[in-house]
Amino acid sequence: MIQKFFNSQTKSISSASLILAISYLGSAFLGLIRDRLLAGTFGAGGELDVYYTAFTVPDFIALILIFGAISAAVIPIFSSYLVKNKDEAWRYASLLFNVFLGCLIVVCLILLVFTPAIISLIAPGFSGEKKELAVMLMRIMFLSPIILGASNMISGILQVFHRFLVTAMAPLLYNLGIIIGIIFFVPKFGLSGLAWGVVLGGVLHLAVQLPAFFFSGFKYKASFDYKDEGVVKTMKMMVPRSLGLGAGQLNTIATTAIASTLMSGSIAVFNLANNLSSILVNAVAVSVSTASFPSMSMAFLNEEKDEFLRKFSGIFRQIIFLVIPLSLLLLILRAQIVRVVLGAGRFDWADTKLTTACLGILALNLVAQALILFLSKTFYAAHNTKIPAIISGLTVAFNIILSLLLVWLVRFFPEFNFFLQSVLRLGGVANIGVIALALAYTITAVLECALLMYMFSRKFSNLNSKEIYDSLYKILIASLVMVVVTFIVRQLLGSIVSLQAFWGIFFQLIVSGSVGVATYAIVTHLLKSPESKILVDSLLKKFLYPTK
Repeated sequence: MIQKFFNSQTKSISSASLILAISYLGSAFLGLIRDRLLAGTFGAGGELDVYYTAFTVPDFIALILIFGAISAAVIPIFSSYLVKNKDEAWRYASLLFNVFLGCLIVVCLILLVFTPAIISLIAPGFSGEKKELAVMLMRIMFLSPIILGASNMISGILQVFHRFLVTAMAPLLYNLGIIIGIIFFVPKFGLSGLAWGVVLGGVLHLAVQLPAFFFSGFKYKASFDYKDEGVVKTMKMMVPRSLGLGAGQLNTIATTAIASTLMSGSIAVFNLANNLSSILVNAVAVSVSTASFPSMSMAFLNEEKDEFLRKFSGIFRQIIFLVIPLSLLLLILRAQIVRVVLGAGRFDWADTKLTTACLGILALNLVAQALILFLSKTFYAAHNTKIPAIISGLTVAFNIILSLLLVWLVRFFPEFNFFLQSVLRLGGVANIGVIALALAYTITAVLECALLMYMFSRKFSNLNSKEIYDSLYKILIASLVMVVVTFIVRQLLGSIVSLQAFWGIFFQLIVSGSVGVATYAIVTHLLKSPESKILVDSLLKKFLYPTK
């Protein structure tokens, strides 16, 4: 039975997307519990600033050395080997593990020595005990990219074999490890318990996938031939992708650096709001693009250009069908979401208002963020990693400049400060500099998405855009109806239930959100939206008629 679970395969993109989406939603639910525990235990203050700062560089290392290789190179190259010879494919995988994990270990050991200097660079506003805590946590977290590096390489290869079920379990266990750290490690070890929880999450992320990896046929070989043709090709393909990902992570590092110079808690507020908004991107865009990437890579490899573009159009429409209404629901119900998820313990009213305002701004970029993920992976499937890398690098520079400009305007132009406070209902909240960072982040995401879409349309001019425009028209009509109905229900419930109690807010959120989703589903069905039919058929096939 255990072997059957680890060997289970998912053939269709819709089924794989559904499995991954459910997994990401489960992981998101655990992520909400994690963030509620963090907010309730520490509040939006200096301790959480330290925690989120300590994450930045280990994440950066993992992204540029491992995740770039998986997305841009490992899956398509491993697939090409697999088509020719399975033994050669596994030899390539073994070589890759040795080379990349060896590099990761060396890099992390070097950075371990220079951690104090790194903290001074990325968090110039930290000093004294705050800086010492950040150094300690970051040093512990340098274990994370090594463990997650191995685990994510395994995930990429398992996805080639369509073993999405077991890879879908890994993110759940990662968040579970962090929750264990908050509940059990923090009371015993203090703030360092958070870092050890992250390490535990990485171990669980790896452990759940190892049996399926070995069942798939992997046999380890102690070879370190970095000049091997496959390894060299991987490096060439991953460099632009890694630069692009690294540029994206530089956004986070730059935001952290600027936020560290603002009032204490700014880093925590931005990260908590960003975590709440990114749940939608992870549940939809990551799952759909991850599930579709192997088949799109194979279609391009086999020179089936029409099939490649057909898949692109279908997946693009699925993403906007799901993300547009969800982002609007997040915007309308942002205050309820923040109060339900984070409003506990040391997370006070000022923290709530500021996080709500940031969440509202970040909700406006969710469609762009989702499409950036998908468009980038589409370029990688087409063996083009340069375009996303160049665009990402340019937009990072734009984001840094815009962030500094907006923070300066908030600080030195009372009119701009008053305008933001009035629009976002932040009267009495002093620490609004972080709002400028959220605003810059949103504007940058929209710009990056537009540039990627423009370059894709130039490179693939025979794309059937009419299909996309027809779907978008129906999606926007249904979303508008949903917004009106949800707003009315929210206001009616607000006059009936007590909004001073947790259960009153929770009831308002659940009922308003459910009515909004139901309204959208009904209107898209009445408009005969093809995406609605595909989603319903996929759900029926998966749960009601699994043998058909």
